[in-house]
Amino acid sequence: MKTPVACYLLAAVMLCTPTCGSGPGGPDSGQSGTGLFEQTDVFVAGQDGISQFRIPVLLTSTSGTLLAFCDARVEKPGDPPNNIDLVMKRSTDQGRTWGPLRVLLDVGEGATADSCGLVDRQTGTIWVFTVYCPVGVGTRTAQPGLSGDTFMYWAIKSTDDGLTWSDKIDLTPMFKKPEWNSGSPGPGKGMQMRSGRLVVPKYFVRDAYSASHVVFSDDHGESWKIGGEAYTDGTTNESQVAELSDGTLLLNMRGTEGNRRRISRSTDGGMSWSKVSLDPALIEPRCQASLSNFTNRLDHDRDRLLFSNPAALDRTNMTVRLSYDEGRTWPVSRQIHAGPSAYSCLTVLPDMTAGCLYERGDRTPYEKITFARFDLEWLTGGKDEV
Repeated sequence: MKTPVACYLLAAVMLCTPTCGSGPGGPDSGQSGTGLFEQTDVFVAGQDGISQFRIPVLLTSTSGTLLAFCDARVEKPGDPPNNIDLVMKRSTDQGRTWGPLRVLLDVGEGATADSCGLVDRQTGTIWVFTVYCPVGVGTRTAQPGLSGDTFMYWAIKSTDDGLTWSDKIDLTPMFKKPEWNSGSPGPGKGMQMRSGRLVVPKYFVRDAYSASHVVFSDDHGESWKIGGEAYTDGTTNESQVAELSDGTLLLNMRGTEGNRRRISRSTDGGMSWSKVSLDPALIEPRCQASLSNFTNRLDHDRDRLLFSNPAALDRTNMTVRLSYDEGRTWPVSRQIHAGPSAYSCLTVLPDMTAGCLYERGDRTPYEKITFARFDLEWLTGGKDEV
């Protein structure tokens, strides 16, 4: 369903900040009346010999470095089967400038795709989880199993702030059941609970049935266990997760039908989930979204939860929302980009600004991946600050 032109223009006038694009030579920046907003293009289609960049992952290391990862669809756009590499850029100045493109995984004509990142804040280890698809294998052609013509799950990790990376680690037996065909971690990012548990949101596909769940580790990634399914009779897939102040996990899921996000909660660290419900405030065009803790009442003055997605019935209107009641309501929203936009990933910087790495363009959502940095004053129009 296309957004009517009149509504689209009205939204642009009402919500778009004066800094809707990045200019040459550096980030666009501006106060937009109150607060900080600036953005910079990080991955641009056609640069570095890459046809298309997709599926952003954004992490803040324990040293404050920003790490941006994505799919590099080398020769042509499109999901697997395709030639897709895992690539990265680093920023040490809060996203104003970014280092050169680095290829972290290249499997020839196969794919490493749909990645999800995580930072272990107790050890400083940076993890990236990805799907390995052999040549000719995609969601529609993947067979059940843990090897062969199927989806497999790899990880790489860095213990030096993203400067060097491990060889690939095959986690397929711990991330997948033999009867599953496909699915992916995230995409986006995982998180670490206050208990130290590492949690990776994920979904699986078994024949035509897809469902969201998590995998988790209580030994800093030495071993992983598959958590329980958030049951929806096979109508969810890509998901993101956050820990609430009482230790509950909130799972926010993309639906395969309808146009509202699905949510569920777990009080046992992801082993089981409450009945899945629709969030009436979170409109979606059936697209990935991002969920991130900003502050909680244990360490700050109040709970604040961030959410980003294209808030429309088509892939336009990239919007960031703010909740003060752990995702029950979303009273604050601000548009980042009025035009075509799709996947996104949120993070919090050491200075308590927030970052959003998101897909956007002028004609299609997949022309570039842009980093936007903003503060709470900008997001709330001066009504809140940290």
